[in-house]
Amino acid sequence: MKNIEHLLEVMERLRDPQKGCPWDKQQTFASLIPYTLEESYEVADAIEKQDYTELQQELGDLLFQVVFYAQIAREQGLFDFDDVAGSISEKLIRRHPHVFADEKVDSVEQQTAAWEEHKRKEREKKVDKTTAVSELDGVIKALPALSRAQKLQRRAARVGFDWENIDDVYAKLSEEAAEVKQAVTTSDPQAMEGEVGDLVFSCVNLARSLDIDTEEATRKACLKFERRFRSVESKVAAQQLTLSDLSAAQLDSLWQAVKAEEKS
Repeated sequence: MKNIEHLLEVMERLRDPQKGCPWDKQQTFASLIPYTLEESYEVADAIEKQDYTELQQELGDLLFQVVFYAQIAREQGLFDFDDVAGSISEKLIRRHPHVFADEKVDSVEQQTAAWEEHKRKEREKKVDKTTAVSELDGVIKALPALSRAQKLQRRAARVGFDWENIDDVYAKLSEEAAEVKQAVTTSDPQAMEGEVGDLVFSCVNLARSLDIDTEEATRKACLKFERRFRSVESKVAAQQLTLSDLSAAQLDSLWQAVKAEEKS
């Protein structure tokens, strides 16, 4: 706790109206959002690289974001860091009655179902009683689009709004792909955007049906593409050429060679 107290003191000095840091003093809840998101992704990147020295540093950066928000809130008389820590402790105890009370849970599946039920009851308490309650309440709009799509679909599936089997999902994918092709013939940018969005949403549905996290799968696909593209660049550079010197067919041949090397 000594280090936490020291961090809070450092944050307070950074925000001191007279002697604080000019940049830190001008930050607001809203202005910090991009930095918080960036720090979260840097934590994920360190884990992906299995660089645990870097992970320690990145977790510190992420913690600093929480401390920063708490300091701004304290200055405005809203809450402080101790309130933040207390609220999450209380929530964890409330949502884990099988650990902190007498409720019994026999499997991860039962725990997941119980967790979602606890969250549903909490959402009901927060909802304005003058508005209709929806199964989709609480799926925040600020989530990355793929993650939000998957959460929305999972919520809907919990009440039976789902395809009966995987073949129906494949059929929907084919239908959406055909609608993209049709939209392209219209040269209507809005129509094309809408249909591509529907196709991606259907791809998320396929991933969910296969119990695959879409965000994680897409992130890994990006890493794979980057790795293979860099390998193609290396092969081209070894010939003292640039990518623009080669035809599309030659580049595809190199791409297929890189894939074959990875598989072997």
